[in-house]
Amino acid sequence: MKITRRALLGTAGALTLPTLSGGNAFAQKAEFNYKFANNLPVSHPMNVRAKEMVDAIRKDTQGRVNIEIFPNNQLGSDSDMLSQIRAGGIEFFTLSGLILSTLIPVASITGIGFAFKDTESALKAADGELGAFVRASIAKSSLISMDRIWDSGFRQITSSTKAIATPEDLKGMKIRVPSSPLWTSMFKAFDAAPTSINFGEVYSALQTKVVEGQENPLSIISTAKLYEVQKYCAMTNHMWDGFWFLANKKAWERLPADLRTIVAKNINEAALKERADVAALNAGLQKELSDKGMVFNQPRIDAFRDYLRKANFYSEWKGKYGDEAWAILERATGKLA
Repeated sequence: MKITRRALLGTAGALTLPTLSGGNAFAQKAEFNYKFANNLPVSHPMNVRAKEMVDAIRKDTQGRVNIEIFPNNQLGSDSDMLSQIRAGGIEFFTLSGLILSTLIPVASITGIGFAFKDTESALKAADGELGAFVRASIAKSSLISMDRIWDSGFRQITSSTKAIATPEDLKGMKIRVPSSPLWTSMFKAFDAAPTSINFGEVYSALQTKVVEGQENPLSIISTAKLYEVQKYCAMTNHMWDGFWFLANKKAWERLPADLRTIVAKNINEAALKERADVAALNAGLQKELSDKGMVFNQPRIDAFRDYLRKANFYSEWKGKYGDEAWAILERATGKLA
């Protein structure tokens, strides 16, 4: 399946709302009808590949497993959907580890500020020892995580009022952050004024000037059309973010072993395809967003990392995660604290 930027950003006709399911005929004969919810626009690579994924699962299970996709916060905010998957109201949910940390604190460790030098090293850590540590912690809850994390990409800071070139430019800035202690902690370390707002409300919060800035990967800035309400974008790469593909543990265990194998295989394969899509999308997005009026700048990243060290940000989070988790992180990133 060839994914083009035009297909991802402009035309999502094949992925119709309210759901991205394969139709009622399959649902009527399926032994297992499950819901997959996420917070991303229908045109984002996650939902493009998820549609392909559920079709493959339906085919490979001979129609025994039917999964309906509910994109774009249709079933509620991230916090709502996290509660729903824990209670069994939905069976599958993709969530940033940074937000999952409200339930499982160590889940945010892959998003430590300015830790990874590039996407390759971040994904290598998430696929390796660090990701295994996080998945083991997730498994102690009522949730199961698939082996492959879906890529969201490095996050960049945008603003409607000024370019962010130095750590000092963040001082006093009202910036939207997701509901995660790590995000709040990092931007407070920069003396900013972080405000937690669920993603579904971000556009309106920026439009009405409740906050002046936000931070997200370019793919989300584009697919959610945040460029319409933001002028400046600093390529800070301040946090790498990925989505763990979560399953309600009881719902997952209701599937016979052979079906679990098929479902997991297709989910993990879709994750790898989505990663490639996000990489290709991000590669050309700076120019496309520039053409739409965004003004980009490239800050000196070392200054931001040094500022966090002096603010004891890394030492504080090493204490919160514990020595074992932090040692695994630094084996992937090099010395931080």
